[in-house]
Amino acid sequence: MAGAGAQGGGGICPGLMWSIVWLLVLFFFAWPLAGLFAGLYILLLPFSACIAPIKDVCEPLLKGVQFPLICAQGAVDMKPMCS
Repeated sequence: MAGAGAQGGGGICPGLMWSIVWLLVLFFFAWPLAGLFAGLYILLLPFSACIAPIKDVCEPLLKGVQFPLICAQGAVDMKPMCS
């Protein structure tokens, strides 16, 4: 079916729309948030060597630092945010 797009839905290219949405989330949400998390991660990580509960805080911070990677992969794969 010509013009069905990568996801099999209607429209010219629904995957392109999702890529644009992913890029907007990347620029306006993921990068600023990752910058904040990276600063906190760098600040707290040395203390996790002697204070064990800080390791539990550093793991989610690391996931937040990797959030721009998730957004970029979503844009490249043109995958919907809902799946």
